[in-house]
Amino acid sequence: MLNFPDIKDRVRSFFEEVGKLSRFAGRFFREGFRRPFEWNEFLKQCYNVGNRSLTLVILTGFIIGMVFTIQSRPTLIEFGAESWLPSMVGLTIVREVGPVLIALICAGRVGSGIGAELGSMRVTEQIDAMEVSGTNPFKFLVVTRIFACVFMLPLLVLIGDAFALYGSYLVENIKGDVSYQLFFNNVFGNLAFGDLMPATIKSFFFGFAIGLVGCYKGYHCTKGTVGVGVAANTAVVVSSLLVFIIDFMAVIVADIFYEL
Repeated sequence: MLNFPDIKDRVRSFFEEVGKLSRFAGRFFREGFRRPFEWNEFLKQCYNVGNRSLTLVILTGFIIGMVFTIQSRPTLIEFGAESWLPSMVGLTIVREVGPVLIALICAGRVGSGIGAELGSMRVTEQIDAMEVSGTNPFKFLVVTRIFACVFMLPLLVLIGDAFALYGSYLVENIKGDVSYQLFFNNVFGNLAFGDLMPATIKSFFFGFAIGLVGCYKGYHCTKGTVGVGVAANTAVVVSSLLVFIIDFMAVIVADIFYEL
């Protein structure tokens, strides 16, 4: 059972961690837009984040679309609203399901990888060696990885959404004999620019949160090789939590915007 001093220490540790993460983010904004820019490392990290996550994103999106359609179809048939299935699936995937689930996948795949990679470099003193040699390890290691996550995650979300819709179409084609043209006419006929834009914007914030937390945990890794595993694990947990928080805030902002 926790006593009051333990709770007090945990609350203080939580706010200290939030403060350190905020300073880390502030350093990123200070150094991220100053020359020189590490373009080669940035492109390399874009490949690591995007291409190496592509297969997992495609498979996940495809299965999400199929499962969501299979689960929703009997209920809509019961209420006589089967014709609304393509538009409902399209709106749900584009607005909410696609961005959040793809971001969670990237938090597990990318966030843990960045945390483990930078943590290994920290405990083996490679980062210290870069500082001694006169280079800026923060700009080379951290800035490039965060920018890669920011730019690649929206692209992964768009690809995942596309394959999710295609998986939904296959189910409808097999079970309901719905043609390709009819299905996607219903999907895009009910999608508006206001549906796609908020989902794309919050994907940038998802990518920033995943890259920031992964880099922070790895860059400040301690306790030797054990700390590398801790950094990778906590990077996944914290970045996943931030994805839900950002999504909640984005929904509130979008709701206020629609009311105006």
